[in-house]
Amino acid sequence: MSPVSDDDATIGTIGTRVRALRLWRHMTLAEVAGLAGVSAAYLSMAERGLRSLDRRSMISALATALRVSETELTGGPPHLGADPQQSGPHAAIPMLRTALLSNTLSDPAVDHARPLAELAQIVTSTVEPLRRGCDYAAIGYVLPDVLDELHFHAARTTEEAGRRRALQTLVEACVTASLTAMHLGYPDLAHIAALRAEDAARVLGEPTELGKAAFLRFHSAPQEMESWDRRVVMAERAADALEPHAGDPETVSVLGLLTLSAALAAAVLQRGPALEHWLLESAALAARVPDEMAGNWQSFCSTNVAIWRLSLAVERGEGGGKIAELAREVDERKITSRSRQAAFLVDVGRGLAREPKAKAEAVSWMRRAEDAGPQYMRNCAPARETVAYLLGRATATAGGRELRGMAARMGIPH
Repeated sequence: MSPVSDDDATIGTIGTRVRALRLWRHMTLAEVAGLAGVSAAYLSMAERGLRSLDRRSMISALATALRVSETELTGGPPHLGADPQQSGPHAAIPMLRTALLSNTLSDPAVDHARPLAELAQIVTSTVEPLRRGCDYAAIGYVLPDVLDELHFHAARTTEEAGRRRALQTLVEACVTASLTAMHLGYPDLAHIAALRAEDAARVLGEPTELGKAAFLRFHSAPQEMESWDRRVVMAERAADALEPHAGDPETVSVLGLLTLSAALAAAVLQRGPALEHWLLESAALAARVPDEMAGNWQSFCSTNVAIWRLSLAVERGEGGGKIAELAREVDERKITSRSRQAAFLVDVGRGLAREPKAKAEAVSWMRRAEDAGPQYMRNCAPARETVAYLLGRATATAGGRELRGMAARMGIPH
């Protein structure tokens, strides 16, 4: 039986759960801190809610030290409260899971489908804009049926061009399915969607589609610390395989996101030189495509690389001053994707929250993130950790009223 109850898993900070797990293991602060590579003083403050534990590297290290999965620390999917923007998207998860588990490329779950051209149009003009707009609830009403029907076309279409189009469209539908599940806190489902995309990409045999599937597999892989070394290898191999084919803008964008993924793994593993190498590689690739999010695969462009650079600085534990500097380097007018805007604003808020004198400013950035993408913000585990941390340190002059409002909408006791 887990030492963290269902109620405990949905309230407080990650530090609260770390303490419960540490006591369950009969381990001292010094023992866990030593194994995780942090100071006992820092861990003590985190357990008491005086420090935020929102970095992947630290969560992975603590999970390894305590011999538990990261889900035990992060609490799994967010607590479902009364706010429809927070709880509504989760209603579609069972249907999405059914569509991904009940279909294969040789055995579709349905015996009829709308015309392939219509399904391709829905993926391009409806599903993808909904993802960019962080409307996961609306995606849930549309995507499961589309996945069923694309599997039907992939299995039943005999004309070569039609089957290839069905498989390519299926890869894109699985991209949205995987990212939606990931943002809502269902990594297992995100990984299943990644594997479905890989199945279709392997049949196609096209390097670009294989690169997309590799990108999804990287980001949906198990979260334990030892998996990050494997992710480095995964990202580097995928990038090396795709690089000779990077002639068109879409392939360049996919390659760019694989290099950014390698940079993320380097940041988690605290490998500074490798991190800078991959960031330089991604910047060079971004210079080969227009600096606009709407026309590039998954918004890859120079502005997006700048956003990633800030996010990776947050992951590495850079101070609020550095985060503020990197935030000023991002031209927010060019962030036309609400999903990227919300993620950027959350990361700035997370970084500033570490500075005692910048807590009110951090609250302001988090509030802006909520406005930009309420479904994203209210289901984002790092955002929840930061809001819970700030709430515990709030004063009347540091955004207490705003924080209590955000906490209420995110289902955090306040």
